[in-house]
Amino acid sequence: MNKKIEQAAELIHKAKYAVAFTGAGISVESGISPFRGENGLWNKHHPVFFEIEFFKKKPLQSWKKIKEIFYDKLNDAQPNSAHQVLSKMGERGFVESVITQNIDHLHQKAGSKFVYELHGTYKQLVCTECNTEYDISFIDLNFLPPTCYICKGILKPDMVFFNEPIPKFAESASFREAERSDVFLIIGTNAEVLPAADIPVVAKKTGATIIEINIKESHFTHTITDIFLKGKATEVMDKLGELLYL
Repeated sequence: MNKKIEQAAELIHKAKYAVAFTGAGISVESGISPFRGENGLWNKHHPVFFEIEFFKKKPLQSWKKIKEIFYDKLNDAQPNSAHQVLSKMGERGFVESVITQNIDHLHQKAGSKFVYELHGTYKQLVCTECNTEYDISFIDLNFLPPTCYICKGILKPDMVFFNEPIPKFAESASFREAERSDVFLIIGTNAEVLPAADIPVVAKKTGATIIEINIKESHFTHTITDIFLKGKATEVMDKLGELLYL
């Protein structure tokens, strides 16, 4: 592991355009449950509440579950050292951007500037009628479902529900960043959902060296990964931070 992590740090140090790609594993140590896996949200809550068709038909029922799962927890969640090291890498020019599948806004809270949110963010709501956008701080979730101040339409979290498309800007920007990268860090994700799963593959095809940080092997490990660093995101990122003198 020591030799591998030194190799990884050297690659990041010499990279012309390094990009990070993160998933639920980077936020677990901030107390945020992943969607899938043994302790995943979909094992505890029925995913029907997060289908766009269900939301449109029964917004109150959907919002009650959304508030319970996300808004009662995420407002108090804080970035952990993995988020912070990644932010420092950005400040020092070691990492150009972060592509994330997470909706928790923790990369931005940690100070990362260029973050592409593939699956949207809980921090913003959008009106289902007139498309007006609101920061969550303007909305009182004690009254559900929240409604638009302008047209009284139902507000929806600006995150991707099942059967909804990925935001076009985030998708195109993420693939562009992957194509530009010469070092691509996969942190805490198996990326089992398309189109996210294709992004590291594109990076590899266009010549990037793939560094993967995960607690266990993923389907990337034996297909595209060049250096696999096994461990919790905080532990591995802290070591990389030390080696990069952050």
